Amino acid sequence: MTRPPIIQKTPGADYAIHVIGARATPLRDFYHALLRRSWWATAAVLAGAFLFANAMFALLYLWTGGVANAAPGSFADVFFFSVQTMGTIGYGGMAPVSTAANLIVVLESLTGLMFTALATGLMFAKFSRSTARIMFSRQVTIAPMNGVPTLAFRLGNERGNLIVDARIRVVLSRTEQIREGGQFYRLLDLELLRDRSLSLARSWTVLHQIDAKSPLFGTTAEAFAAAESEIQVMLVGIDDITMQTVHASYQYFVGDVLFGARHVDVLREVSPTVLELDLRRFHDTEPSTPTPDFPYPR
Repeated sequence: MTRPPIIQKTPGADYAIHVIGARATPLRDFYHALLRRSWWATAAVLAGAFLFANAMFALLYLWTGGVANAAPGSFADVFFFSVQTMGTIGYGGMAPVSTAANLIVVLESLTGLMFTALATGLMFAKFSRSTARIMFSRQVTIAPMNGVPTLAFRLGNERGNLIVDARIRVVLSRTEQIREGGQFYRLLDLELLRDRSLSLARSWTVLHQIDAKSPLFGTTAEAFAAAESEIQVMLVGIDDITMQTVHASYQYFVGDVLFGARHVDVLREVSPTVLELDLRRFHDTEPSTPTPDFPYPR
């Protein structure tokens, strides 16, 4: 049995991969799916499951009868009795008086215990899971730096914590024609001037020099686009508050790479002891000066 196509969206871009033919394992993936969803979505699913279960038990009580002080044929009365039973509330107004109703109460009590345990575990796992709030610049720039074309992008920590021993990897993926015919998607590591930070507190400009050792050496803007190039970024570090490993990823596509531009400076010295970081200009870029070796922007 196969499931419908899965859509895997890439953060920061209107891009998706449709996975077709994967085995259908909805129950195995349900827990991870809820962990990935927002708090509102998870709470809505749990609330919906709770109401659905109580509605099913209410129908059983309505079918068998045997609930004292419940109006005959009243779905509302047996529904609220079911909620009281599953929640172990028991106000004393309604009670099971028949064998069938008592058996349903036993089954519902077991269901309520399991539901409470599962919901508590899920919410605790979601609450205790440490995540990073990393902001990546919307665009990658390529401009000369000390006479060498340099690829650059920025990232910033949006929390007030530190990400200790932050490490970053940048991978270039592009299509290449092979001699036997057809295309091959090649992944190439981009060597960075600095791929590790002792502690990431605010911002970090990641740099890759496009020299003779670089996979991008001699690449033009047209060739970069023709190869359907993408730049994948992965940041991994340790949250200094929870001491858990956190990660963040981003992906840049052809339209996100600017040849002949650089990011504007967001740091300003207010006084000899105070620096100002202006995150309002975090994504802003400015044109670089064309050179004979790097004639961009055109």
